[in-house]
Amino acid sequence: MGSSKLEAFTAEEINLAELAKALGHPARIAILKELARRNSCVCGEIVDVLPLAQSTVSQHLKELKAVGLIQGTVEGVKSCYCIDWNTMRSLQNLIGSFLPCCEPDKSDKSCC
Repeated sequence: MGSSKLEAFTAEEINLAELAKALGHPARIAILKELARRNSCVCGEIVDVLPLAQSTVSQHLKELKAVGLIQGTVEGVKSCYCIDWNTMRSLQNLIGSFLPCCEPDKSDKSCC
């Protein structure tokens, strides 16, 4: 989408779309679940819990880091990643502000 078309949307809508796009692969969801379960920085063990090649996991970590859902450091061959809880809270707030407007009207019988 061209930048001129993006101007029609709010910063919140753009941010939510970028975060949702990053969440759009099951491997990324699995990575986030594992990092959240451990609730600590994980150094290299993510590959051990996913049925994916190290290079594929690295690409997914890169995507999650690019939108700020995780933080990471690379020192030589050792990489450590953890959840960025500030971004996760922001995502939760963005979704929460979006969902109330989508609740069905209980009196509306026209919807299946």
